[in-house]
Amino acid sequence: MTVNWQKVVITPTVSIKDALKVIDKEALRVALIVDNNKLVGMVTDGDVRRGILKGVELTDTVNKIMNNTPLSANVNLATEELRKIMQQRQILSLPLVDDEGRLVGLKTLYDTLAVQKRENPVFIMAGGFGTRLKPLTDNCPKPMLKVGDKPMLETLINNFKNHGFYKFYISTHYLPEVIMDYFGTGERFDVEITYVHEETPLGTGGALSLLPNTLPNEPLIMINGDILTNVDFSKVLDFHAKQASDATMCVRDYEIKIPFGVIEGEGHEITAMVEKPTYRYFVNAGIYIISNHIINSLPKNERLDMPTLFEIKQQAGFKTLKFPIHEYWLDVGRHADFNKAQVDIHDLGL
Repeated sequence: MTVNWQKVVITPTVSIKDALKVIDKEALRVALIVDNNKLVGMVTDGDVRRGILKGVELTDTVNKIMNNTPLSANVNLATEELRKIMQQRQILSLPLVDDEGRLVGLKTLYDTLAVQKRENPVFIMAGGFGTRLKPLTDNCPKPMLKVGDKPMLETLINNFKNHGFYKFYISTHYLPEVIMDYFGTGERFDVEITYVHEETPLGTGGALSLLPNTLPNEPLIMINGDILTNVDFSKVLDFHAKQASDATMCVRDYEIKIPFGVIEGEGHEITAMVEKPTYRYFVNAGIYIISNHIINSLPKNERLDMPTLFEIKQQAGFKTLKFPIHEYWLDVGRHADFNKAQVDIHDLGL
C-alpha cells in the first residue's frame, strides 16, 4: 500500500468540512495540520464526530476540533522503534518530524510491517581466527559461536533478512567448512549465499576484490561477522544514496573518562587544568556501504584494510562519509564482550 502523506496536510484555517473530505478521500484516514511547516495538530473522523456532538459547525475552522498535542516521532528513529510505538499506543499512523519539529513524513503501521525487498548485496567478513576468544574458537570460527540459541552469523543474517536483504556473500578463511556446512546455499534460511574464500587473509578491503563480476550494480553493505546489532541498515543505505557517497563508514560515539585532573601546558608552564574530563570520539563500527565502482577499482588479491581504502579514495577525490549509529551495537571480540552478548540477546528481539 503506497500512500502520499502530503495529500493529507492542511492548514489550521481549513474548514472542518474540507478536512473531512481529506480524511474520507485518502487511505490514511487522518489529516495533519501544519503551520509554517511545523506539525501543530492532527484530526481524525473521530475528532469530527466529537466536535459535532459538542455543537461545532462544519463551516468552522479545523483548529477548533484538532488534537493540538499530536504524537509524533523523530524521522531518524529506526523502523523497529516506530513499529513498537504504534503497537504500544494502538495507532495506525505516526507523523515524522525533524529536529526542528518540521513535518517531513508519515509512517503507517503497515509500512513498518511490510518488508521491501533489497537488491543490495551484503558482504559478511567471517574468515578471522578469533584469537582473543580462544579456546572457544579452537574448533569453531568466531561468527559461528552461539549467542543465545544460534550462531552470531545466523542472527546477523536474520536481521538483514528482516530488512529485505537476501543476497549474501560470506568471506571465509579459518575453518570455512563449519560455516558452509551450516548455511549451505542459504535456501534453508530463505536467502542466497555465495562464499568468497581467502587463501591468505587480505584484510577487509582486500577481500572486496574477490567478489564476482556478477555482483548486483547496487551499493554493497559490508560488515564484520562478529558484530551484534539491531541497526536499521535501510537507513544507512538511504543516507548513502541521498548524499551521493562513494563510500560510507558507520561510526559509534565512544567516551573515555579520565579519573584524574588533566594538566595542559607548554614546557614547564601550566596553561589549563581540567578536572576528570570526558573525551568523545567517533570509532569505526565495522559496517560500510561501498559503491560498485569503488569495488571494481580494487586490484585483485592485494592486502588492504578498510581505513586505508577510505584514505586512498578520499585523497583521490571520492566522497567518503561517516554515518553515526545510535542503535545497539557490540563487537564480540573478547570474552567479556561474548558474555555480555549472552545477556543482551534476550532484550534485542533478534
